[in-house]
Amino acid sequence: MRVAGTLRVPGDKSISHRALMLAALSDGTSRVRGLLTSADVRSTASVLRALGVAIPDLTEGEIEVRGVGRRGLRASAADLDCGNSGTTARLLSGILAATPFTARLVGDASLSRRPMRRVARPLAAMGARLTFDHGDGLPLTITGGALRGLTWFSEVASAQVKSAILLAGLVADVPVEVHEPQATRDHTERMLRARGVDVRTEGLTVTLVPGGRLDAADTGVPGDPSSAAFFAALAALAGSGTLEIERVCTNPSRAGALRVLARMGAFVGHEDAATDGGEPVARLVIAPRTLTGTTIEPHEIPSLIDELPVLACVAARAAGETRVTGAAELRVKESDRIRAVVDNLRAVGADAEELPDGFVVRGRDTPFRGRVTTHGDHRIAMAFGVLGALDGNAIEVDDRECVAVSYPGFWSDLDRVRH
Repeated sequence: MRVAGTLRVPGDKSISHRALMLAALSDGTSRVRGLLTSADVRSTASVLRALGVAIPDLTEGEIEVRGVGRRGLRASAADLDCGNSGTTARLLSGILAATPFTARLVGDASLSRRPMRRVARPLAAMGARLTFDHGDGLPLTITGGALRGLTWFSEVASAQVKSAILLAGLVADVPVEVHEPQATRDHTERMLRARGVDVRTEGLTVTLVPGGRLDAADTGVPGDPSSAAFFAALAALAGSGTLEIERVCTNPSRAGALRVLARMGAFVGHEDAATDGGEPVARLVIAPRTLTGTTIEPHEIPSLIDELPVLACVAARAAGETRVTGAAELRVKESDRIRAVVDNLRAVGADAEELPDGFVVRGRDTPFRGRVTTHGDHRIAMAFGVLGALDGNAIEVDDRECVAVSYPGFWSDLDRVRH
């Protein structure tokens, strides 16, 4: 198989969520270009509409959002449906903790199994009241109001927990300080700074200083590096050719998968580097080379957590062994991604071993054939879609439609760049 052409992947999911939330809370009108229009981002837009924000129909072009200000959200008579989006549920929890009304967050069956107490604990420490219907997941009822400042030492490296605390401090106008065990993606900090908020980062500590403004801003959403990673992996595994991916976010806190692909031997180039709204962007140029296995260390995990399924599929074709540890967070994603990756690799004939906090994959050059069970998880579907696209492989993905959560046009783009 040869790869060729130029591709533009959908807008970054993390930045799209935050762009809508910050536009809603700003004073004035914000313009957002290149927004991801997937199911997850539509969930954020729908919840914000229910809270009284006039969010137009989403488009990959440009939309305008007239902010209601940090005190302008209104109570919803209906439950706030977050769909399958953990980012929607966790970040909105921070905002709702500081609003003077009660809201109830619900989600689909998959999201309802994902842990929310890690977010609820710091918000409760700030003074909000959070009540679970059962267990650790949604439904979750939040009664917000005046909050007190907080210094929080996170037990897990989670950008969503950090962001929820920062947004609670922003809306309540109180100081917050978050100490992380490992550095996580920093989109919230960058986007707050770009809108005039005093957010300071020193090592693994992030501090929000109250008393600042939250300006409306125009945002150009760059291409999602998690989506780009699937096509970078495809190009790395190809027999020949070069693939260019336009205007991808190259934030170092999100670029771990590209660093690993380069370490495994792929050619990974960056061209036309620029900055937009505080985020670095570049055109990626990816070409195949001989790939060898690698060890992905725990400190690297936050920068590539969503890309581990496709890196596992790359490892199945690389010479030698690839070992991943420190990735227990994969077990509480849309599926138990450690088990799903290992079970599916074995189902198609690859050599994979499950670890408590990761996996081991030993590369083979024999054909991979079989049926993949995605558990409705878009990352699993896309990862095995890439592996199945290689010459000689015959892999059936049981639920191709679940990719709509993050990349509705994935299958057509996959067909377009293969030759």
